[in-house]
Amino acid sequence: MSYPENGYTLSLIDTDNLKGYEGQELHIGDGILIDAGIGIRTIRKVLKEYGLSLSMIRAVLVTHDHADHIKAVGNLGEKFGIPGYSTPEIHVGINKSYCMTEKLSTSVRHLYKETPIELEDFKITAFEVPHDGTDNVGYCIEADGKVFTFLTDLGCITPVAAQYICKAHYLIIEANYDEEMLKMGPYPAYLKERILGPNGHMCNKDTAEFLANNMHENLKYIWLCHLSKDNNHPELAYKTVEWILRNKGICVGTDVQLIALKRNTPTGMYEFE
Repeated sequence: MSYPENGYTLSLIDTDNLKGYEGQELHIGDGILIDAGIGIRTIRKVLKEYGLSLSMIRAVLVTHDHADHIKAVGNLGEKFGIPGYSTPEIHVGINKSYCMTEKLSTSVRHLYKETPIELEDFKITAFEVPHDGTDNVGYCIEADGKVFTFLTDLGCITPVAAQYICKAHYLIIEANYDEEMLKMGPYPAYLKERILGPNGHMCNKDTAEFLANNMHENLKYIWLCHLSKDNNHPELAYKTVEWILRNKGICVGTDVQLIALKRNTPTGMYEFE
């Protein structure tokens, strides 16, 4: 995403919930990385492919302490000097995680829910989302009059989450699974119950219905993220959301742009005026 007057760039990268690039926000000269659930070598490789480097990243914003969101946070913080921002509770969970070979110490930065912070040209607000991490947040990022809201790993959309979705010009939101695929799939019963629960994940239909009932004229782009490799597919997620929006009289491609993010490869760069 590029805001031409300031040169802001947003790279949106997503995979399934065990291997995923969750979404990366990058600003030419000043960058923010949202979650870091893949290895440091892969992060550097992907950035290089887009002409970017770790030296551009000023911070990592962490949504919660599950392994697929924090794998490289320690290395980024302690070896490359990139501070990790999250709530105190998430930071405790990060350093207890089995996947953290490099624990956070000097790079720890605390933020608090619904208390905005200023970082370079960005105004960043963390807000509560329902999931089963130690603590769980989404992020609302404002810059140059534009609002970007990021929500992944949430079991339902609460009034607080809805408030930030309805502010967004650009929205990344979870569409983790197709309900029938999950119910008929190979997962054990306990895992299906976890995913279906209020602190689990959002299905395609529930995400679509919320969007259809809360569409507003300022929302320009929707990216569907965190698609399960076992219980979803980008084309299915896209078609489900597009169909439900159309039934509400909302035309994808005219009223709003809709993209289902890839699960195993970078989605690419988006530029906006």
